[in-house]
Amino acid sequence: MSCNFNIPFAGSATIILQKAKTAVESQGGNFTGDESAGNFNVSIFGNLIVGSYSVAGQQLNLLISEKPFMIPCSTIESFLKKQLS
Repeated sequence: MSCNFNIPFAGSATIILQKAKTAVESQGGNFTGDESAGNFNVSIFGNLIVGSYSVAGQQLNLLISEKPFMIPCSTIESFLKKQLS
């Protein structure tokens, strides 16, 4: 089951993506890509979360392609929004 959501942001894509990279890497994950698109994966409590992102204007579009069954999309979305604000 995948999750797809958009996070609006102000300012440059570079800043929001640096925050995302820092959040993922601080959890021991991997974050690769550029200002238009990329991929990430991170292990949370021993469970792998895999996704990709793209930037369209002032929207960060996130697609979570792999996640633990017991973690709802809304939990991932709210965590990411908190990390990126």
